[in-house]
Amino acid sequence: MTNARNTGDSRGSQEPQEAHAPRKSAENTRATKRPSPMEVLRQARGQLAELTGMEAESVSSFEQTEEGWALEVEVLELERVPDTMSLMASYQVELGPDGELTGYRRVRRYERGRSDARRSGGR
Repeated sequence: MTNARNTGDSRGSQEPQEAHAPRKSAENTRATKRPSPMEVLRQARGQLAELTGMEAESVSSFEQTEEGWALEVEVLELERVPDTMSLMASYQVELGPDGELTGYRRVRRYERGRSDARRSGGR
């Protein structure tokens, strides 16, 4: 009987250790894993909206940098009637490697119905 109890105790003490080992390696993998580009885009839009109070309409530029990520996000700043007269803005957004917003600034403001001016003569 003593042997059966010891065997059960030793088995019980081994099971929790084995159960925790895979979880630790999964946690380590998650900690070092970089977010996917789509995850970064979602995080950037959400974080910018939370900080500015304005929803992102589109992302016009997106790139991975040595420091993390850089995006240019188009935002509706002031809604007008007709819609083509609404004021839009482009925000340059910087994120760290983990997708957390580290800075943003407005780089351009324009009416929705206006396109960028074309350059002529190679200039």
